[in-house]
Amino acid sequence: MDYLRFILENRRFLGFGFLLAVLSGYGQTYLISLFGGQIRETLNLSNGGFGGVYSTATLISGFSLIWLGRLLDRVDLRVFSAAVLVGAALGCLLMAGVNHVLVLGVALLLLRLCGQGLMMHTAQTTMARYFHERRGTAISVATLGLPTGEAVFPAVVVAAIAVLGWRQTWLAMALLLLAVVLPLAMWLLRGHGRRQEAQEAVERERAAAGSDGDWSRRQMLRDPRFYGVLPAVLAPPFTMTALFIHQVPLASEKGWPLAWLASSFLAFGSCHVLSLLVAGPLVDRAGGQRLLPVYLAPLAVALLVLIGVDALWGAPLYLACAGLSMGVGGTLLGALWVELYGTRHLGAIRALIQSFMVLSTALAPGVVGMLLDAGLAMTDVVAGLLAWVVAASLLAAVAVHAGRR
Repeated sequence: MDYLRFILENRRFLGFGFLLAVLSGYGQTYLISLFGGQIRETLNLSNGGFGGVYSTATLISGFSLIWLGRLLDRVDLRVFSAAVLVGAALGCLLMAGVNHVLVLGVALLLLRLCGQGLMMHTAQTTMARYFHERRGTAISVATLGLPTGEAVFPAVVVAAIAVLGWRQTWLAMALLLLAVVLPLAMWLLRGHGRRQEAQEAVERERAAAGSDGDWSRRQMLRDPRFYGVLPAVLAPPFTMTALFIHQVPLASEKGWPLAWLASSFLAFGSCHVLSLLVAGPLVDRAGGQRLLPVYLAPLAVALLVLIGVDALWGAPLYLACAGLSMGVGGTLLGALWVELYGTRHLGAIRALIQSFMVLSTALAPGVVGMLLDAGLAMTDVVAGLLAWVVAASLLAAVAVHAGRR
C-alpha cells in the first residue's frame, strides 16, 4: 500500500519519467531495426553499410551526450524536455523522407541521441535529483517505461508498417511526439518551478552548513572511487550487448534451436520488470553503495549457466538471471551517483557515465566478433566476461569500503 500511495501522490512527476523512458524506444535498436530492410533497399545499402552508418551515429551520439547532457543542470527541465522531444520528432521526419545515406546518418544521430540517450538520461536524472527519501522507488517506477516500450512498440510498429507503409509510419511517429507527447509532457511538469525552487533551496542550505556533497564532473574524475566502480557499471551493457548480438553462434555452440533461445527472452523481460519493482524499495533501504558489489551476482550466475549447461532449460535460466541484474542495475546506478557526488552537477555526471555505457555497447560486438574470428569458442568468451564481472564486483567492494572509511 505504501508503494501505491507513493505513486498516486507523485503520479504526474513519476508519469513524466515513465513517459520519457517509454519513448526512449524511438532511438533503441529494437525499434529502428524493424525498418532496416526497407532502408537498405531504398538506399541500396549492404548489411555492413547500414551497420557502419548506425555504429557511427551511435558513437557520435555517445560523445555528444557528454556535453548536451550537462545542460540538464542549467536549463529549465520543461525547456530541455521540449527540445529533446522536438529533436526526436525531427529525426523521425528525416527518416520519413530519407533519400541519401547522409540524411540517414543525421536521422539516426538524432534518434539515437534524443531517444536512447537524452530521453532516458532526463527520466533517470530528474527522478534521482528531485526525490530524496524514496529516490530508489522513483527511479524504478520511471525505468519501468523501458521494458514497457520493448513490449509495446515492436508489435505496434510492425502493424503500422503493414497498414501505412514504413515512411508514413515514421511520419505518424513524428506527429505523435509533437501533437500528443509534447503537450502531455508539459502538463505532467506543470508546477515544476516550485519543485525546482525547493531543490535549489536545499542545495543552498547544504552548502551554507558546510555539508555540501555536490561534486563537479572534474572533481569526480579525480576521485579514485569512480574508477573503482566504473568496471561494475560497464559490465552489464557490454556483456549483454555482446551476447545478444552474437546469439546465433551462442545458440549453435550450446545446441539450442534459435527459436527456443528467442522465446526464452520472455524470461529476461519478466525478470527485468520484477527486479525493477523490487529494487526501488531495496535501494531506498540499503543504499546504492551497499548493493553495488553484489548486484552483478545474478549476471555471474547467468554466465556460469552458459559455460556449464547445454540442456534446453539453460537458455531461460541464463536470461532470467541476466534480467535480474539488468533491472536492479537500472535502479541502483540511478541512485548511486547522487550518494557519491550529490545532485547539483548530476546531469553532467550521468551524461558522462551514459556516454561510457554507449561506447561499451558500440565496442562489444566488434571486440567479441574478432575473438570469435580468431578461433575462440563462445564459451571461452563467456569465461572472460565472467572473470570481468567477478573482478569488477570485488573492485567495487574495495572502492565503496575505502570511501566509507
